[in-house]
Amino acid sequence: MNESTARKATDATDDHQEHKPHVLTLPLEDQQADRAPHSYERWLIAKLLRMTGSPPVRFQLWNDELIEPEKGHARFTLRLSDPKALYALVTNPNLAFGDLYAAGRLQVNGDLTELMEALYRAVHQARQQWPKWLEALWRNHNPRSTGVSEAKENIHHHYDLGNEFYRLWLDQAEMQYTCAYYERQDLTLEQAQLAKLEHVCRKLRLKPGMTVVEAGCGWGGLARYMARNYGVNVHSYNISKEQLTYAREEAKRQQLDHLIDYVEDDYRNISGQYDAFVSIGMLEHVGKENYQALSELIRRSLKPGGLALLHSIGRNRPMLMNAWIEKRIFPGAYPPSISEFMGICEHGGFSVLDVENLRLHYAQTLTHWMERFQNNMDTVTDMYDEHFARAWEMYLAGSTAAFRAGALQLFQVVFTHGENNELPQTRQDIYTFPAAPEAR
Repeated sequence: MNESTARKATDATDDHQEHKPHVLTLPLEDQQADRAPHSYERWLIAKLLRMTGSPPVRFQLWNDELIEPEKGHARFTLRLSDPKALYALVTNPNLAFGDLYAAGRLQVNGDLTELMEALYRAVHQARQQWPKWLEALWRNHNPRSTGVSEAKENIHHHYDLGNEFYRLWLDQAEMQYTCAYYERQDLTLEQAQLAKLEHVCRKLRLKPGMTVVEAGCGWGGLARYMARNYGVNVHSYNISKEQLTYAREEAKRQQLDHLIDYVEDDYRNISGQYDAFVSIGMLEHVGKENYQALSELIRRSLKPGGLALLHSIGRNRPMLMNAWIEKRIFPGAYPPSISEFMGICEHGGFSVLDVENLRLHYAQTLTHWMERFQNNMDTVTDMYDEHFARAWEMYLAGSTAAFRAGALQLFQVVFTHGENNELPQTRQDIYTFPAAPEAR
């Protein structure tokens, strides 16, 4: 078990209980708040606001005293419940903000997502003037290892929380936990997720009888879509037991299991050659130390005329994942920069055919997820506890804000062997008719 999680207590030994979800470990202990703030604590807050770019935020202290921003009008109020919460926030806001919010020791008056976007924008401007000591103090940490055994624990931490949890707020079409494709602003989440699957299939130029290998299949929705709509044979690799159980049951129910092989194994063990290689939302978990090995894997897995597509959260320049998200939500996560993305292609001698950035599509996807999640906060609280529910609310809000502010990107990259001449002249065929189905 890693330091950020703990198993729910149970005396049962059956398989279901053995894989019961993690519960976050947070600083929940009662803190002393029966004294007036010291003058230096007020100074610390003023300093914190200046160092974070003077965002439109006021602080309400544990005695209800208000500290207003030096510049402009406050759109949001942050209430600190105790002095130690202040010290934690000043010491490392990248980690403490999420912990304190989840623990209820920091409360927000105002829209949480809009607050996070305002903070992202203010900090982005301010950090260019930070002294080196502040960069070191507020640094994000290197992600945890993504070796074979560690990757299994990382994936278990996030994806094996239980299928019922994800059903509460993901789409009801194919359970997609990745960026949707909003070719029209008025699409429902279900339409946009199916449009994403169609968009991917068109980019891979799939035809009946082709073979496809998928690295990291989630709940198996893309594999089922490819098999059902394009008549291809799919080998999908995943190390999440919860997701594979769902995927296999759905493939059997939809009578697609003769076309799909859901493999419980690490992507590094993919063997054989295929007409297409696809990975949607897994590259974030690979770790940059494994990019060259991934490139070599794709090269040997792809037939001479085959196409590959990688779809991943990314950055405009190399940066570490936010400390709180890496520690509490997504252990081992590292979104690659566009140059690191291209390094994968360069190492394998691939020709890049298409690069698309769907950043604002992911912001809209997350907005839909957030709405559904907040509508089910009571249910999530009953399933886990209030601190878990608040942590995931913060995660979704912060992620939405990061895409809106440009701190995160979403790259879809299509590439092939450098010597492959069996290529379409244009992309016109991808957009011949809408990718999204009509609403039902």
